[in-house]
Amino acid sequence: MIIRTLRRKGFEALLAGGCVRDMLLGRRAKDYDIATSARPAEISCLFRRTLKVGAKFGVVIVLVENRQFEVATFRSDHGYFDGRHPVNVRFSTAAEDAERRDFTINGMFYDPIGRKIIDYVGGKQDLDRRLIRTIGKADRRFGEDYLRMLRAVRFSTQLCFTIEPATRAAIRRRAACISKISGERIRAEIESVLVDPRRAEGVRLMGRVGLLGVIFGCLENDKAPLAARVPSCLKKNVDFMLALAALFASNPTDDAMLQCEVLRLSRRQSGHLKFLLSNRGRLLDEAMRLGELKLLLGGAYFWDLYELQKAIEKAVDNRANLARLARLRRWINEICDTELRPRPLLNGHDLMRLGVVPGPELGHLAEEMYIAQLESAITTTKQAEKWVLDRLAERGRQEK
Repeated sequence: MIIRTLRRKGFEALLAGGCVRDMLLGRRAKDYDIATSARPAEISCLFRRTLKVGAKFGVVIVLVENRQFEVATFRSDHGYFDGRHPVNVRFSTAAEDAERRDFTINGMFYDPIGRKIIDYVGGKQDLDRRLIRTIGKADRRFGEDYLRMLRAVRFSTQLCFTIEPATRAAIRRRAACISKISGERIRAEIESVLVDPRRAEGVRLMGRVGLLGVIFGCLENDKAPLAARVPSCLKKNVDFMLALAALFASNPTDDAMLQCEVLRLSRRQSGHLKFLLSNRGRLLDEAMRLGELKLLLGGAYFWDLYELQKAIEKAVDNRANLARLARLRRWINEICDTELRPRPLLNGHDLMRLGVVPGPELGHLAEEMYIAQLESAITTTKQAEKWVLDRLAERGRQEK
């Protein structure tokens, strides 16, 4: 509808970029971007609902029903000043617009009315050859936007394509520049690689071209194969935090959390990652009490922890530990009908009323009491109060 409207008004309008690539590969496109000869002001006048999010770069968002479409004026970019933003933008032709894009497979257009591919950069040929190649000189393309180096790795991972030798060499030369990109943008690309079923290949590739060691210093090139081993043993579909924990499975928790500060994780994500890393090995404890298991099971990230531990044991081929995990799984199946996280019989105020001092002691005693409750050692409030008083009396005797 957008393309037809622009055409009726005499403007050139084509589908552009990734959606054309995905269409030719038989993949479902995430977004449909439109490139046009119409200027931003003309686009805004033609459509009732628009957002001028990047009008100075020729980009207008057109809203149709509940969907957003990026409509961009053909342009050429000049003089990138920060490895991301162009100094000057000049509105131009479709051919010049194609020349400014990152990789040949992303530089094609499609005319949905005439039903034909328009390819000024050899994208169709590289698509057939399954190659990731920059448009023009690779050093120049990566100098314009350093994130393109990580995008090359992502496309190679997701599409199972090879990065063309000159393009790969340019990434190696400029790998150190990735540190100049914001953590949020790096995180988005890393996430796309790690959640992909071919995540291990993506990690190895990041290691070979030098990006992994720049982003995460403790995972330099010689450690990349080890870093990829545990992620390769995860099941096919996993979330980002589980895959990230697998990447750092051989590193101390504090070191890993420090390395991941560059990604600007949310508080929830950081908590998820820290839980997985700090609890490595805990599920292998065959002396674990029922209450401790129930406490873990009732948490939000238990099954991620289980999958992480399983992947670690697969990576080192520890069959004894894999057998322990299998026994744990059977134990879980036996208790799955019980209530895992009932309300505690006593809360913090109740414990203080009984004489527990506020602070670490209160938290520790509350957890011990709750584990006893989960094990059915105490089942009523009266029993819980007696349990607490007995513990306080015992500690009092020990202090004397």
